[in-house]
Amino acid sequence: MTADIIDGKAFAAQVRERVGRQVAVLKAESKLTPGLAVVLVGEDPASKVYVRNKGKSTAEAGMKSEEIRLEASATQEEVLEVVTRLNEDPSIHGILVQLPLPKQVDEMAVLDAIDPAKDVDGFHVINTGRQAVGLPAMVPCTPLGCIMMLKDKLGELSGLNAVVVGRSNIVGKPMASLLLAESCTVTIAHSRTKDLPSVCRNADILVAAVGRPEMIRGDWVKPGATVIDVGINRIEKDDGKTKLVGDVCFSEAVEIAGAITPVPGGVGPMTIACLLANTVTAACRQAGIEEPNP
Repeated sequence: MTADIIDGKAFAAQVRERVGRQVAVLKAESKLTPGLAVVLVGEDPASKVYVRNKGKSTAEAGMKSEEIRLEASATQEEVLEVVTRLNEDPSIHGILVQLPLPKQVDEMAVLDAIDPAKDVDGFHVINTGRQAVGLPAMVPCTPLGCIMMLKDKLGELSGLNAVVVGRSNIVGKPMASLLLAESCTVTIAHSRTKDLPSVCRNADILVAAVGRPEMIRGDWVKPGATVIDVGINRIEKDDGKTKLVGDVCFSEAVEIAGAITPVPGGVGPMTIACLLANTVTAACRQAGIEEPNP
């Protein structure tokens, strides 16, 4: 048995196309152009590439894109001043501060300063709390992408056993909340879970977000399960070159699972696509109008 490969790149392209159609309708019918601002502090190479890709995707969708770059030596006050300006800018509907921030800047203070209505990353404590109790909220992009792919692949998720390996505020916890909202039976596991392999073997849906390369082996996977691998880890090969791998040993799990996301090309492309979707949602909510369904 070889698992179906869940093509996140193709699925993300569909999401971006839908967002583009929504933006076209909003511009034509409501004179509304969703705007996304991304704040980058410092010169981290990976962050610079990610921010550039976000800006390109935002523009391609017909949205307003603003990028603010600050020196790595920027103070917390300087970062907060930028966030305050963006909070007050009616043309900006979504604000994203690229993490990680330099050590002199308190990440939580900056994230909490973002207007929750513009918090398209879904990290503000108000959005976290609203999601936890089932109220409308901005949902973190990576878990949102995961749940979209699961529903597209499996349809009805109600009653399925789901195991989330990882308990971060960015992926693990919101992922568990989203699965609960779909009436799954959810277990949150982590690196300290006793007999983690047996916990994973009970999962109809296995979400790996623990940040350890190829930690989850093929014999941890229930035959026919759907595996969502959120991990992105760079490892060195025998020839000295590096490659990207997930938190799941793909070569083993692909022989056991019913469906699996690859790394790269699985969850990763969905993150930016869902950021664009969240920005459209935020713009419509701020304008008090329904999201177009083109």
